[in-house]
Amino acid sequence: MPQIPQTLHELTVGQLSARSGAAVSALHFYESKGLISSRRTSGNQRRYTRDALRRVAFVRAAQRVGIPLATIREALAELPDERTPNREDWARLSMAWRSELDDRIKQLGRLRDHLTECIGCGCLSLEACVLSNPDDITGGEMDGSRLMPERRPRDRDASAGPAEEHG
Repeated sequence: MPQIPQTLHELTVGQLSARSGAAVSALHFYESKGLISSRRTSGNQRRYTRDALRRVAFVRAAQRVGIPLATIREALAELPDERTPNREDWARLSMAWRSELDDRIKQLGRLRDHLTECIGCGCLSLEACVLSNPDDITGGEMDGSRLMPERRPRDRDASAGPAEEHG
């Protein structure tokens, strides 16, 4: 991993990429989502402060455990003066995210457990398919995928073209 001299206070996107392990395209994406920021030089090149390294590490660690980028952005926005997250910030935020992760783990467990109930029919319009429609409300009223209102015979005759009317 390339070392960045301590006297260097701003990083190019290539230097930030090399040090953080994030692709340049990921850094541009993070910036477009407000997770990191840069300034532009007179030649319109991005320059990142050194604390962007810690912000990128924070974002990537949160992503690895399944935290959505919108939630990460909200967490970073709560920091005073948009400062870089520290150990205490991570501890506080990870505790807040713990229940969300626990809920997702439970949901994935339920999906895994019901996976064997799917017979792989292809249409997934089973009477009670827990994979394609886990919160099926209409399933108690009818089977299959019949969400379109049924047409009455009179409607079919009215929609027939002139050729069909004269037989």
